[in-house]
Amino acid sequence: MVDKPKTYTMQELLDKFPQEDRVYRHRCVEGWSMVIPWRGFPLRQLLAEVSPTSDAKYVRFQSVLRPDELPGQKVPYYQWPYVEGLRVDEAMNDLALMVTGLYGKTLPNQNGAPLRLHVPWKYGFKSIKAIVKIDLVNTEPKSLWMAAAPNEYGFYANVNPDVPHPRWSQSTERRIGEIKRRVTLPFNGYGDQVSSLYNGMDLRKFF
Repeated sequence: MVDKPKTYTMQELLDKFPQEDRVYRHRCVEGWSMVIPWRGFPLRQLLAEVSPTSDAKYVRFQSVLRPDELPGQKVPYYQWPYVEGLRVDEAMNDLALMVTGLYGKTLPNQNGAPLRLHVPWKYGFKSIKAIVKIDLVNTEPKSLWMAAAPNEYGFYANVNPDVPHPRWSQSTERRIGEIKRRVTLPFNGYGDQVSSLYNGMDLRKFF
C-alpha cells in the first residue's frame, strides 16, 4: 500500500540516507539489557520515499529465508520466514532506526547484517534482523513469536515493568556486565518520546 514501490541494494540505502550514530538501550524480553551504539538512519525516511497510501495501517518486515545457511530455520515448529510488524505511527517515530552498523563498524552477521531494525522502547524481539522485504499493509502482521506463543508474545511488546511475562517478572533487568539488577523503566525509558502513541490503550490487554 504505497504509491512508489521501490527495490534497493544495500549500497543504494547507504548512499541515499545519511548514517547517524545513536546510543540506545536494548531490553530483551528475557530480562537482560545492554546499552548499544548503533549506526543507521530513521525508518521514517525510508517510508517517506515510497509514499504510504492512506489505507496503510501497519508496516510488515520480513527476514531472509535461507535454511541451508541458517539451520535454525529448519525447525518446523516456527512459521518461517521471521516476520515482525509496527503500526505506521510507531514506524514514523524518529526513534525507530534502520540499523546498518554498531560500535562504529559495519553490522556483523550475528547482529542482523546487512540491515536490521531497532525499536528501543520495545522488547528486543521486535527489532527484526536481516530484513529483505518491507510491506505497508492494512491488517496487523502476525509475527513468528505471536504465532508460536500468543499468550507470551503480543504485537506491541512495549517494555512494561507492570506486565509480567507468563513465566517471569519484567519489573527488573540484568544489565550485561553488572551484577545487581536494575529497575525496568516503562517504555525502556523512552516514555517522553513514545507514550502518546498509546493514549487510551489498555497496555495489559495490548501487550
